[in-house]
Amino acid sequence: MDNSLLDIIKSNLPKYPNILKKRYYFNSAVLIPLIIINEEYHLLFELRAMGIHQEGEICFPGGKFEKGKDNSFVDTATRETIEELGININCIEVIGQLDTLITPYGVTVDSFPALLNCDFNSINNFDKKEVAEIFTVPLSFFINNKPDEYKVNVKITPFAEDESGKRIELLPVNEIGLPKRYNNTWHSQKHPVIVYKYKNYVIWGITANLIEELVYTISNSEL
Repeated sequence: MDNSLLDIIKSNLPKYPNILKKRYYFNSAVLIPLIIINEEYHLLFELRAMGIHQEGEICFPGGKFEKGKDNSFVDTATRETIEELGININCIEVIGQLDTLITPYGVTVDSFPALLNCDFNSINNFDKKEVAEIFTVPLSFFINNKPDEYKVNVKITPFAEDESGKRIELLPVNEIGLPKRYNNTWHSQKHPVIVYKYKNYVIWGITANLIEELVYTISNSEL
C-alpha cells in the first residue's frame, strides 16, 4: 500500500485546529478599542452613518478580511480602525485576541482588544461617510450591568421566496434523492440576542456579544 497519501494528510493537518471551512464564511475582524478617560477605561464605539450597510447601528471599528491587502485578521482590524477613525497606527496597542465568534448566518468575527494611546477629543478626523458619531462608555458599566437577553428563531430551509411569495428551490431535495422530510424546514433553533442599553444608545448583536465575552474574560481572571 502506498503510504504517501497518508503522509500528505498528516503533514497538512493544521498544527492548531481552528474553524473548519472558514474560507466559505464571510470573514471579518474588529478592534475592541479601550481608551483612558479621567483615569478610567472606556470602550469606544462608532455609530454607523446613514446610507450604508446597517445604518444607524452601533459597532466597533472593523470590516471584511481582504486577501492580498491583509496578511492577518489583526491587520484587518487595525487597517479598518485607521481608515474609520482617522488615527495613526502608532496610537493602537493591540493587547490580545478573543476567541472567534461565529454567527448563525455565516459570518466569523475575530476581535482584538486594544488600547488607544491618544486623547478621545483628538479623534476628530473620522470618516463621515461611514461613521456618524463616536462615543465612549465606561468599561465598568458593562462589568456592573448585565445585558438584557432575547431570542430569535433560526431556521434551516431548502428554499427561499421571491417578492411575490414564489418558492425558489435552493436545494433540489427530490432531484438529488434526499429523504422527503428535507423538502421543508428541518431544523429550528432559538438563538440568544444580547442587548445593552446605555443612555440613548442601544448596543446589540455582534458588538454586544463581544462586550459580554470581554466582561466574562475579566470576571474570570485569576489576577
